[in-house]
Order: sequence, then C-alpha cells, then structure tokens
Amino acid sequence: MRYRVYVVELSKRVFTESTKFRTANPQFNGVLECLYVGMTSKTPAERFRQHKTGYVNRKGHKLSANIVQKYGIYLRPSLYDPINLKPMNRQEALLMEEKLALDLRRQGYAVWFN
Repeated sequence: MRYRVYVVELSKRVFTESTKFRTANPQFNGVLECLYVGMTSKTPAERFRQHKTGYVNRKGHKLSANIVQKYGIYLRPSLYDPINLKPMNRQEALLMEEKLALDLRRQGYAVWFN
C-alpha cells in the first residue's frame, strides 16, 4: 500500500486556545502559520475531508484529529507534494511525517503531528 504525507494549515486560534499546541511550539513567534502534519494511505484531499467530518470507521473508532476538525482551514500541497513523488510504505511515511514536522518547526511554523 502506498502512503503519503500531507500538511493542513490551521487557524492561528489554535495557538491561543490549545495549551498542548502552544507548549509543543515554544519557538513560534506568530509570523508564519500553524500547521498539522499527517500521513495517510488515502489522497490528502480525502484524508482532510475525513478530519473535517469527524470520520469514524466501521469499528466505531474515531480516525480524525480533533485539532484538524476544529481548526483546519485547507491543505498546503506546496509543503508536501515534492515529498510524495517517491512512493512510501507505512514506516517510511511515519518517519517522513516526523521529519517534515520538525523541519517546518525549525523554519518557524507552529506544527502539530502525532
């Protein structure tokens, strides 16, 4: 199965309203955006729709991130499209999700990832 990473821009309200988000991003100075980085076996657009609708699978497990459901605005393909050119398995995508999130934090974004 092929996996992809994706980036969602979040409302900056997340920084003022979520203590966990603020604590995870002490470097954030408010200039750049707040972001969520994830990985999926779906297309980024499909996965974003699942987050926004509060997707629950057949077993009753909620598979959407509350932070994206509440604060997600839109996808940021310019931040992830080049990474998805090379097919990734699940493990590679998990590692890339963390690497991308930490790279974006170093650039000054406020980032949440799992």
